[in-house]
This record gives sequence, structure tokens and C-alpha cells, in this order.
Amino acid sequence: MTTKTISKSTQGLVQIYQQWHNSIQSKENIPCIHVDEVASRVASFYEKIKGVVDWQEEHLLRKRAIERTLKRRIIFKKENKEMAESLICELISGGHFPNDSIPESKIATIQKIIDKYFFILENFPKEKEEEKNIKLKDWLLDIASFELEKTLAPSIKEEGLIEYMTESIKNRIEIKKGIIITSPITEREKNIQIYIGIQRALFKLDESTIAYNLFEKQYPEWQKISSSSVSLPEICANIFSTKQKIEKALNHSLADKFYVICERLDTPYLILGDMIAENPIQIEETFKDPEAIEALITKTYNIRLKKLKARLRRAAIYTTVSIFVTKVALALILEVPIDKYLTNDFSFQVLAINILFPVFLMFLLVISIKPPQKGNLERVMMEVMKIIFQQEKKEIYQIKIPRKKGKILNAIMFIFYSFACFTTFGVIIWILKQLNFGLLSMAIFLFFVSVISFFGIKIRQRSNELVMEARKETFLLSLFDFFFLPIIRIGKWFSEKWGGLNVALTISILIDAPFFTFVGFLEQWRYFLKEKKEEIH
Repeated sequence: MTTKTISKSTQGLVQIYQQWHNSIQSKENIPCIHVDEVASRVASFYEKIKGVVDWQEEHLLRKRAIERTLKRRIIFKKENKEMAESLICELISGGHFPNDSIPESKIATIQKIIDKYFFILENFPKEKEEEKNIKLKDWLLDIASFELEKTLAPSIKEEGLIEYMTESIKNRIEIKKGIIITSPITEREKNIQIYIGIQRALFKLDESTIAYNLFEKQYPEWQKISSSSVSLPEICANIFSTKQKIEKALNHSLADKFYVICERLDTPYLILGDMIAENPIQIEETFKDPEAIEALITKTYNIRLKKLKARLRRAAIYTTVSIFVTKVALALILEVPIDKYLTNDFSFQVLAINILFPVFLMFLLVISIKPPQKGNLERVMMEVMKIIFQQEKKEIYQIKIPRKKGKILNAIMFIFYSFACFTTFGVIIWILKQLNFGLLSMAIFLFFVSVISFFGIKIRQRSNELVMEARKETFLLSLFDFFFLPIIRIGKWFSEKWGGLNVALTISILIDAPFFTFVGFLEQWRYFLKEKKEEIH
């Protein structure tokens, strides 16, 4: 049997994973940051409760906690000097990092990053419109949060896999208009869109994380720059144009089409990453034995499938609980008092439906998720083999740009979509009227149903993480999309506006301030008691 040659790029990926493996090995005799165990348990419990109420994706939890701390410092106008140690201690106390896992040497590095961003925050050229200045500050704090997180927990293997997949597929995508191969964007723009699409597909990275990665591409020396660097004032002066350029790339008209292709191709790369991560030191020996590779692919696929199902259940539960708690709070603060004392239209039946129906809807959306088909594993296995070894023939994937529709066709499409909107919402409102819903109760019902429909569909889409082939469209599914799409789109709009307002984040910051002051006092009190005990001989 002829032994196949592992591609050079795969060998490079293995080396990156070996580097990651070495970096996480425990280092003896290195002083690490320690926080009080009791205070840590209190703070960790608080973070878990808050995580249920203000639920975020797992990979965003740490970044979100860092973002809250930075914004709290700005709101309460605290000095950024010596902020690094309190930030790290707060993250450890909140359970975002294990105790005694972060070297004390990281404090200086983190402080250097904080100083760098605060320099820009204090010195960027102010715009006349205050809203632009506020948005820039939020954007800078978002990308700063990710840089701080990746410094504390380097994403070596994730970055390696993103670069590996980018290099692997960038020559396999063509842009086609009708039957003509065209180039409406430059090669550089195409590669940037592939890079963005891969980050969204592989690890579901949020916009601010991708924005940081694009920022770092523009300024390759960014991590080495400090607040005293000569180049920082120039970066500061151009920060608005840099932000605009990055946002333009993130909102490119073809971005969704690149994402669809990257989402379709990401499964074998995820599996390959998991295979190497299990044992990066011995994996090259495994690659020499085809039977061993097949066994490892099957094992890795089944493990990831099991984890995916658990993640989907968690996402469904946390999203539902988060919206349920918000709904109950809104009912107690707004809906019940208005219906009971102003409109005299209060009904326990209406309140119960308004609270329970969104939960039931999420249950239906999640319970109807289908597992990957039986032949999916074989397809995954074949694709993993292709990317591990040298392949002379590679499939080409095309992005088809639809022709511009005429005014008449656009008008017809608009009429059909408007008909779907009015029909869907008209039927819902009619049913709610029959159930004696008031105007406020109707508005709240439509808001929560649309938002939970949007999140439910996102969770359903996440279930396709390991699916290599697009699911077949059926007549019933097309009909469902026609009438249900308006609700989902409005839910997306609501969720984006709510996220843009940062209401939950602001409330959380205001609650965090007294809480972590209490945690700090508790920790100091325990150290005081410990010292007094030591004085007793």
C-alpha cells in the first residue's frame, strides 16, 4: 500500500497545535494570581445567575465580562492605572479562569494593553456628532475586550485553523454573474471576505472579535505597540477611517454568500482540528495509517455530534429562561399595573398565554431539529482525507451574483412580501383579539414571539454544523418560510436594536459595581482574619 503524503499546510497546522499543546502544560515554580476561595465562590455563583438572565454564547462569556469591567471603569470614572490586577482577579473570582492559573507576569502585559486603548479613548479626534464618538468608544472597548481575553487565554489553535482553512479554500471560490466569470471585487477583497466568512462559520465569532482580527491585519505590529509608541498617535488620528473600513468589509454585499460557502465547507476542518488537538504529538504517526485515520474521524465526529446536541439544548434552555425572566419582569413592572389600574383590562389567561407561549414555541423549534443523515459521516470522512493529503483536483465553488431585477419585478416581489407580512400578523392579531388581548399585551406578545422565533431559527441553523449537504427544500418548508419569515426578520431587528441599546449591559454594569465592591471587601476581611489567626501562637 502506497503511503499518501501529508500536505505541507497540514504539517504546518500540526506544528501550530503542538505549540498550543506545549503552551498549556503546567509550569512549575511560576508565581500565579490567587484569589480568596470563599469570595470566588460567591462571585462565581453571581456570574452563573447573571449568565442565565443575560444569556450569551459560551465563547462570549469571558469577553462580555471583560467588556463590563472596562465600561464600569469609564462610567464611574475610575483611574485605569493598576486596573489590570483587579480585572484579572475579578475574572478569576467570577469563574472565567481557574484559580492559580494566570501567571503574575501577565499583569504588566494586560496593563500595557489597557493603557494603549485608554490612550486612544482620550486622544482620538472628536467628531461634531456626539453619537459617532460614543459608537467609536463602544467599538474600541469591544475589540479591547477580545485582545485582553486572547492575551489571558491565547487562541493559538483556533487562529491556526482559521488561517489553514483560509489558505485551503481561497483559490477554490469563483464569482460568477450569469454564465460569465466576473470580478466585481478585487482579489484582496475576496480573500478578506473568505477570512470573515470562515471566522463566522468555524467558531461563530461575533462582529467585534472579527473586527479586532481585521484591525490586527491592518496593523500587524499592533500587539507590540504600547501607549508610549511613536506610531500610536498616527493610529489614533486615523481611527475613524479604520473603523469605517472594517465595518464596510463586515457589511459587504456579498458577505452572506461567502458565509454560506464557508459554512458548507467547515465541517471537515472542525473535525481535523479536533483530531489533532486530541494528541498533536502523535497525530502524524496516525496519519500514516488509513485505518487509524478512519477510526479517529468516526470517534471525533461522534464526540463533536454529542457536544453539539448538548450545546443546542443549553442554548435553547438559556435563551428561553432569559426571555422568560425578562417577560415576567416586564409583566410585573409594566403590563400588570397598566392592565389592572389604567385600562381595567387585566386577565390571568392573557398573562399566562403571553408568558408561556414563547416558551412552547421555542420547545417546538428545538424538538423538530433533525440529526444529520446516515451518509453524512462517510462524506465527512472523505472530505477530511482530501484536506489532510495532497489533492491534485480540487472542487471549485461559485458565488452567483443575481441579475438586477427590473422595477416591475421588484414591485411584484414587494407586493408578495407585503402580503405575507399582513397575512401573518393579521391572523395573529385576529386570534389575540379573540382571546381578549389588549393593545399592550398584543404588542408584548408579538415582540417576544418574534424575538424567540429569531433565536430559535438561529439554534436550528447551528444544528447544521456537521451537515455537509444542504437539506432539500420541500413545498411545506417553502410555505412556512413565506409566512413565517416576516416574524423572524422583525425578531432579528428587535434583537439588534436591543443589543445596540446595551440596556441589559448597562443595568448589569450598575449592579456589578456594588457587588464586586462587596466581593473585594469580603476578600480583604478574610485576609485580615487570617493574619489575626497567624498572630495567635
